[in-house]
Amino acid sequence: MKHVDTICVQGGYTPGNGEPRQIPIVQSTTFKYNTSEDMGKLFDLEANGYFYTRLQNPTNDTVAAKIAQLEGGTAAMLTSSGQAANFMALFNICSCGDHIVSSASIYGGTFNLIDVTMRKMGIDVTFVAPDCTEEELNAAFQKNTKAVFGETIANPALTVLDIERFAAAAHAHGVPLIVDNTFATPVNCRPIEWGADIVTHSTTKYMDGHGAAVGGCIVDSGKFDWMAHAEKFPGLCTPDESYHGIVYAEKFGQAGAFITKATAQLMRDLGCIQAPQHAFLLNLGLESLHVRMKRHCENGQAVAEFLKAHPKIAWVTYCGLPGDRYHALAQKYLPNGSCGVVSFGVKGGRTAAETFMKHLKLAAIETHVADARTCCLHPASSTHRQMTDEQLIAAGVGPDLVRMSCGLENAADLIADIAQALEQV
Repeated sequence: MKHVDTICVQGGYTPGNGEPRQIPIVQSTTFKYNTSEDMGKLFDLEANGYFYTRLQNPTNDTVAAKIAQLEGGTAAMLTSSGQAANFMALFNICSCGDHIVSSASIYGGTFNLIDVTMRKMGIDVTFVAPDCTEEELNAAFQKNTKAVFGETIANPALTVLDIERFAAAAHAHGVPLIVDNTFATPVNCRPIEWGADIVTHSTTKYMDGHGAAVGGCIVDSGKFDWMAHAEKFPGLCTPDESYHGIVYAEKFGQAGAFITKATAQLMRDLGCIQAPQHAFLLNLGLESLHVRMKRHCENGQAVAEFLKAHPKIAWVTYCGLPGDRYHALAQKYLPNGSCGVVSFGVKGGRTAAETFMKHLKLAAIETHVADARTCCLHPASSTHRQMTDEQLIAAGVGPDLVRMSCGLENAADLIADIAQALEQV
């Protein structure tokens, strides 16, 4: 299978003769073995299998394998949420005393995770603008830098990351680039093909697509040479005494070391599992992802064009619009469309934005995004409310910003709803 469309439908699972056509839900916490020796091999990482769903589950692994195929990676794991995926992807290679370089234009929850919670763990961060100069980007690195982080399409600023440029800088300093690809999905962008080493997702969004199941995923490209930078990554390149001295990068190689360590250590100790039932629902969403993304993008483009021409709209950000600040980068990385999310400002600022949203009928005010149903949010008073106005502006999320996630409805109905709400402003 070479095409993303086919992988969406059939990737990760091929039933044998007389086996279930749909992936089975293995709703079990534990697994039975005939001897202690059999189970012991699993605890020593000497054999493949399952013993406790907190670490691994067959349903989850099947869906993770599909997402790895979609992204062009070598291994993947599901997590309980996108936040868990980003935390575990970073914490798998960062510890107290280390440092991260991150784009400042990222989801507010992830900004808070890195800037507040991970700082409390002794992990420092330097934020850079996504369109910073080469000098500014390189100056952000320190001797203890262990990773670079960014989002393909930032939520909700909709900035487009220059993946190749950030990857080149990361690799020049001997560290991996981690890219959150939630908004683009592998249907519209595969960051690994542009130099990213680790890809994360909030599968809660477009991958699930129906607001049914919270989840996340981490995909390893299998391309970063950990042993070539062994002094930077002792967790992967020196013996793990909790597993009888296994060196992950040696035993599992570039293709498997990162995900094996994340599973054997972090999932074991933190337990951020995705329920098998959620993984099953996620797979149902993945089967139509390639079809849905096309419609989301068509609706997003139509709404963006309408808003751009409306006299009560101060500005519109959507990389599909000619003249948009990120249009050129979108043509490079997202030639087939970006996403269905449009960010804009209503003339009159915060008060006008709230009045506009109050009169929407089809679009619901929700914290959710990337759903089959259109939803709308004022981030400054919700998802990003922990940030100061200065931080909001630095992250590309001004106090007047409205984020609209265009669903799968008819575009004309969405535009009519927006038009009548704007009449009330």
